[in-house]
Amino acid sequence: MCGIAGIVAADRLRDEELARVPAMRDVLAHRGPDAAGEWHDDRAALAHRRLSIVDLAAGAQPLSNEDGSVWVVYNGEIYNHADLRPALEAAGHAYRTRCDTEAIVHAYEQWGDDCVHHFRGMFAFALWDGRRRRLLLARDRLGVKPLYWALHHDRLLFASEIKAILASGLLQARPNEAALPELLSTRSIAGEETLFAGVRKLLPGHVLVFENGRVRTAQYWDIPVAETGGGRHGASAQAAPGREWVRRFRDTLEESVRLRLMSDVPLGMFLSGGLDSSAIAALMARQIDRPVQTFSVAFDERAYSELQWSRKVAQAIGADAHEIVIGPADFFDALPKLLWHEDEPLAHPSSVPLYFVSALARRHVKVVLTGEGSDELLAGYGRYPRALLNWRLGAVYERVAPDVTRSWIARQIVPRLPRSIRRYAGRSFLAMAHTLDATFFDNFAAIPLREQRRLLGGALRRRVPATSAYTATRLHVDRFPRAPLLSRILYADLKTYLVELLMKQDQMSMAASIESRVPFLDHHLVELVAAMPEQWKLSGWTTKRVLREAARDLLPASVLNRPKMGFPVPFGLWTRGAWHGTVRDVLLDTRARQRGITDPRAVESLLDAHAAGERDAGEILWSLLNLELWYRTAIDRGGIQQLTGGAASAPRVEAIDGREPLATTAV
Repeated sequence: MCGIAGIVAADRLRDEELARVPAMRDVLAHRGPDAAGEWHDDRAALAHRRLSIVDLAAGAQPLSNEDGSVWVVYNGEIYNHADLRPALEAAGHAYRTRCDTEAIVHAYEQWGDDCVHHFRGMFAFALWDGRRRRLLLARDRLGVKPLYWALHHDRLLFASEIKAILASGLLQARPNEAALPELLSTRSIAGEETLFAGVRKLLPGHVLVFENGRVRTAQYWDIPVAETGGGRHGASAQAAPGREWVRRFRDTLEESVRLRLMSDVPLGMFLSGGLDSSAIAALMARQIDRPVQTFSVAFDERAYSELQWSRKVAQAIGADAHEIVIGPADFFDALPKLLWHEDEPLAHPSSVPLYFVSALARRHVKVVLTGEGSDELLAGYGRYPRALLNWRLGAVYERVAPDVTRSWIARQIVPRLPRSIRRYAGRSFLAMAHTLDATFFDNFAAIPLREQRRLLGGALRRRVPATSAYTATRLHVDRFPRAPLLSRILYADLKTYLVELLMKQDQMSMAASIESRVPFLDHHLVELVAAMPEQWKLSGWTTKRVLREAARDLLPASVLNRPKMGFPVPFGLWTRGAWHGTVRDVLLDTRARQRGITDPRAVESLLDAHAAGERDAGEILWSLLNLELWYRTAIDRGGIQQLTGGAASAPRVEAIDGREPLATTAV
């Protein structure tokens, strides 16, 4: 894994523009601490930071074809590059390395832009065709690797992270405030836009061509959705016997894990003890000739720790296991730095422990496998069965109860229910409109629209009622109107929510200079699951059914059947206690008040209610805190701010053999 950046001009690059490229490259040093490279001609400048994984001696970038007419910088792994090589050599292409990077230039020479169809892996690359004076940007099918771009007059800038584009000095960091309602609701921004005005992301499964000063983007792959309940594999796929689906899933997942063991450096596994990471770890253990190095993270608070489960799995597969335990001071001390790494507000508190476990892993390995992607692929979240049941009951309720009755119950009955019941009734068909926005989107929002109208400042508050935060997500759900509702929701989550999670995975692991690989998101496996009958994903209240069946001989029954914990973080607990004052100071100080993004009185009321235990506002406070810190870091250009408060601590690193801790040291 690496970092890439560059500038391409429609006419001729000036010397002062070329002088900006090293700054763009070197702000990405954390992505590639092993080496730095740069190449340019009169129109294009390509830069690269390298984390050496494959062909350590000869894999330097930028890399060209035989005559130097095609140059590439690339971030990721092409797992099938060795399979492509014989055909490309037979066609007359001469290799100088055994690195997967070289497969890209020769595949482009052979197949043009269609080369992306031949690649199996995770990738973001920029390829300059000097003869045609043409830039090709490409991003992998599911969006595992990031790629951003911006236009400045007739110059196109690109990079693995937004900060590298801004480091050019050609674009000013300005907030894209029109996107704030969507960001605060869904935790991310769907589509090409980012929170920086003028900076765009290349969407997963897309290519971009910059030629003659014009930009053209095109989609080359999409997640297959069949409008009759399976996938694009047709009726024969639907007719496959049940156990055949389990066998095919297991075989494809095993192959995906095997491909992701491609490396010339040590590999490990992020292990939470949940079903997803445990299954990958168990398959990995069967395919290598040494104990798997596993890495787990937890908090001091026992209710937020899954270490008992990761230890059980580590013991079952004979792993060499390593743990890190962090406290609130570690969490809040790291938060501002990690915001700088992420470029945009952190969507989830779990980004912080992910960084700490990445830093732990970096002491032992350069590459880790993760269980990311399974929940969105196989309907693993508890919200899926709850939302579908709510939707079905809501349809019945709408038919049997007149509008005036439903409205009266929502306004007069639900608010008067006992608190424990009111919490659930308020998020059910009894209190919500029977619409996708209400039932599926706003119901699970970080900050629902009704809360935004109360918490945001005047100008933004007026924008919320007129702007649907869910337009982009709804377009994904509506793309296949005749498909079953679960398939439509999963498609939307794979196109939006998962992309944000992958950015978290990439940025937090690369902050520690470690590569993460995601076997569940091999596109062959994704296409197989798309063809699968829905009952193999969600069967009643049983989530990820096919994975549970496929992993029965791999894992203890207690791991297979345990409830999902979902990487909980005690942020809400901490901000009721010693760290409440820190959050209050950030959200209500002079800078925040003058910014006008939020209404100080409404925020203060929320803080008071949270501190008093009258409501759990942890998720809302997390979003507002991150947004304010983002403004200070990215827009005010105040540098990385240090948060203070609470009691000091040091994260503890523990090495275990699957049974008991052997040692404890401070980071």
